[in-house]
Amino acid sequence: MSLIVQKYGGTSVGTVERIEAVADRVVKSHNCGNQVVVAVSAMSGETNRLIGLANQIDETPDPREMDVLVSTGEQVTIALVCMALQKRGIEARSYTGGQVRILTDNVHGKARIKEIDAHRMQTDLQAGRVVVVAGFQGIDETGNITTLGRGGSDTTAVAIAAALNADECQIYTDVDGVYTTDPRVVPDARRLDQITFEEMLEMASQGSKILQIRSVEFAGKYSVPLRVMSSFVEGPGTLISLEDNDQMEQPVVSGIAFNRDEAKLTIRGIPDQPGVAYKVLGAISEANIEIDVIVQNVAKDNSATMTFTVHRAALKQAEALLKEIAADLGALEVDSDDRIAKVSIVGVGMRSHAGVAAQMFEALASEGINIQLITTSEIKITVVIEERYLELAVRALHSGFNLSDDKATEI
Repeated sequence: MSLIVQKYGGTSVGTVERIEAVADRVVKSHNCGNQVVVAVSAMSGETNRLIGLANQIDETPDPREMDVLVSTGEQVTIALVCMALQKRGIEARSYTGGQVRILTDNVHGKARIKEIDAHRMQTDLQAGRVVVVAGFQGIDETGNITTLGRGGSDTTAVAIAAALNADECQIYTDVDGVYTTDPRVVPDARRLDQITFEEMLEMASQGSKILQIRSVEFAGKYSVPLRVMSSFVEGPGTLISLEDNDQMEQPVVSGIAFNRDEAKLTIRGIPDQPGVAYKVLGAISEANIEIDVIVQNVAKDNSATMTFTVHRAALKQAEALLKEIAADLGALEVDSDDRIAKVSIVGVGMRSHAGVAAQMFEALASEGINIQLITTSEIKITVVIEERYLELAVRALHSGFNLSDDKATEI
C-alpha cells in the first residue's frame, strides 16, 4: 500500500463535470490499494471573483478579512469533491486548513507553513477514508485564517506529503508534464520523464509557470517525490526528484525557461567605493522589490555603472527610488528599459561539461541576437535580450542543444 497525495488546481475542478472526473481518478487510485489525500484549489475564477467583490467595497481591504473571504473558495471545492466520492461509495472526509491545523505565521496573504498536525488525517487514512484538504490556507497561533499566496495549494499538497511521509505527491494540472520549453513557442518541445529538484527550481524561478517555486523548495527540502500530471489525459507525467548520482549519462541541458515580465535599470557614474552597492540595491530591496540579474562595471576614472533587472510591474517604483539614490550619490544618470526578456538554459549536466556557455552564445549569435546581460550558476546560464527576439532565441537554443532528441544532449 502506498500513500499518495494528489493536488488538483482550479482548472481541474472548474466545473461540476470536472469535479466528477477528479472523483473518478481518486477512486481509481484508492481501489488500487493506495491511501489517498486530495488537496484542492478553488474552482477556476472563484478567487478572482471574491477579490473583485472585496474591491467593490474597499480598494485596500483589511488583510485579515481578505484571508477570511478568499479561503472560502477552497471550502466549496472540498465539500463537492467529498460528495462526488461518497456518491461512488468511497468514504471521504473534508478538512479546511484550520481543521487539519496547518499552522502558519501571521503574514496575511503570503503566510508560511510552520507545522502540520497529521493526526486527524492519519486516523482517517487508517480507517480507509479518502481525506480531502483545502489548499492555500492555514491558521496562525491565535486561530486567524491565513492564506499562502497565489499557487499556495501546491505548497499545501507538498507540505502534507512531507508531514505524512507520503510515497509521492502528484500535482494534477492542465499540462501532462514538464517540457523542455513551452510547446506554444517550440511545437516539438519534449516532455521530460524526470527532472531534478534543482533543475525544476531553476526553471520555475526563471519563468516556467508549471509549479510554484515555494512548493519545489519544500519538496526538495523534505525529499518529497513530485510528479506533474494532467487532469485531462492519461500519462506518466514528469517525476521531480533528487539527483541520481549513479546515473552516468546526464543531459547537459534539460530545458529552457524564459520570462517576459522583465525590466532593466542602469545607474551611471556612481563612486567606486565600499558600501555604494548596498546604498543602491538595499533601498530597492527594502521597498520589497525583487532584484534579479546584477552587473557592475568600473571605469578608469574609478566611477562605476550598475545595471539590474526587476519585475516589469515594479519598474516605475524602482526607477523613482533609483533617481533619489542617484541624486544622493551624485550619479550622472539613470535610465530604464522595459522591452527586455530573460532566457535561461538549465541542466545538472553543466556541472561536468565544458563549453555550454559558448554553445549557447553561438546559437544566439547565429540568429543575430545581442546579449545585454549574463548571469550563471552551477546548473543555469541566463541572458537578458531584447524582448522582440525572445521566441527566436528560445527556438534557436532548443535546436542548438537538440532538446527534441532524447539522446542528442547526453554527455
